[in-house]
Amino acid sequence: MDKNANLILTGWGYAEYVASAAAALKALGGRADVCGVSRRRLPELLSEIAAERGAPRWSHIYMLGLALDGDPNALSAALAKLKAKKVSVTWISVLEMPDDVSELLKGIVEARVFDASLLEAVGQSFGVDVEQFKPFLKEPKRVSADVRAYFELIDAAQFYYRNYQDELLYATTARYLANGVKPCAWEPSVKAAVEHYDRYGGRELRGKSRVMTLLQERINRVAAHEHARVLILGESGTGKETVAQQIHTKSPRCKMPFISFNCASVTKDLLEDRFFGHEKGAFTNAIERTDGLFLLADGGTLFLDEIGEMPVDVQALLLRVLEGGRFMRVGGKEELRCDVRLVTATNRDLPALVKEGRFREELYQRLNVVQLRTPSLREHKEDIPVIANAWWRKFHNNHVLQKEQIAALMDYDYPGNVRELINILDRATALEEDDFELVMREHKEMNAGLSTDLEVKSGRIPDRLEDAVRLHVRRVYEKYGQNLSRAAEALDISRNTVRKYL
Repeated sequence: MDKNANLILTGWGYAEYVASAAAALKALGGRADVCGVSRRRLPELLSEIAAERGAPRWSHIYMLGLALDGDPNALSAALAKLKAKKVSVTWISVLEMPDDVSELLKGIVEARVFDASLLEAVGQSFGVDVEQFKPFLKEPKRVSADVRAYFELIDAAQFYYRNYQDELLYATTARYLANGVKPCAWEPSVKAAVEHYDRYGGRELRGKSRVMTLLQERINRVAAHEHARVLILGESGTGKETVAQQIHTKSPRCKMPFISFNCASVTKDLLEDRFFGHEKGAFTNAIERTDGLFLLADGGTLFLDEIGEMPVDVQALLLRVLEGGRFMRVGGKEELRCDVRLVTATNRDLPALVKEGRFREELYQRLNVVQLRTPSLREHKEDIPVIANAWWRKFHNNHVLQKEQIAALMDYDYPGNVRELINILDRATALEEDDFELVMREHKEMNAGLSTDLEVKSGRIPDRLEDAVRLHVRRVYEKYGQNLSRAAEALDISRNTVRKYL
């Protein structure tokens, strides 16, 4: 029998779950494996364990604080198979088992129910002191710096499981906690995971709707093909950079750099330098050789956002790199090579820009190998509760929003997408306002001028002639890159008239 003859199963979402697992792990002398599991996944996981051939890996399974309200028949069948293989199962909880489940599991599972917190229940069950783990029952802002670091590690571990199906970081967190490992002694890979979470944890793709599920499936498929270029289309605020980052992290290039750059952030005269770098003395103030984005991302992924804003003459330089993987620094004579996966994104209509001569067709074809689209929030409004509660729990000590608060959030189309939803939650937090109907009413008043933009994006046609004319003017204005003169010429009206409708 393996020395890790015990398996500790616990839940996700609360620091107390990890602290309880750590207390149990310490009580077992470290001779146990730890795994986080959801109530939906529990019957499936136990079935997989029971179906393994040969002697079972674990002689005893401890389930800490897990709700048994998944499929009761599947759960009962899996646990019965485990008992037949002489695997003992102990359920430790602070809530009584539902009557129907209790009847099904009678004689199969040892139930230990305590009138205490889950952590204290574990302490009483194993007969150990859990005082050192009690700070994890408090709010993160009310504990020491080392404990706050663990709160962040717990969040990072859950983020890694949700986004990258990585279960090991959660188990490592419980083991570190059980052994009292100080944050300064964490392994480099664990520190890197926390840093990664700090950067991308607030930009997670959340949602279980059909459109979000399909997007995640496509990300998973394309990520494995490390040389395939990806063009991400979608409105502002829908998470295009988050998609690019997930493509990188789920790919064979995940250990190499991920470099993100907004093509609209610098003038066209500086883009060549930013892409390829420069030699010392190439221009005034070029006091040393500098590497560009392509060299910085060598071996990894380069994400170019707002690719539709790139000037045509710079597009030619980018096309040359894509054709041969070769380039020279500004002012340089040596030809350099790089191995970069290019992921690009835009909220513009690239085929329309190609027709207008503002985007090179050959570059569009090079970039458009695999196309992903990030859906607007109004396309998957059923995910609003999931997205909103995930943010709210993080900043409100794991509390969730009330039904009436969620209802107020649902009654809006979000032209700014997820970014706008988070801003609303942020504003409610800053103002300490619980009345979300008031929050939403004020927000709609503040953003009344964006209503036409939403109609442009959604394709809705207003009933009133005046509104329809205004919408058409806005569409033509957007079509010509918000160029007032070109829009006026196309509409055959004056610039002042265009201004009036805008």
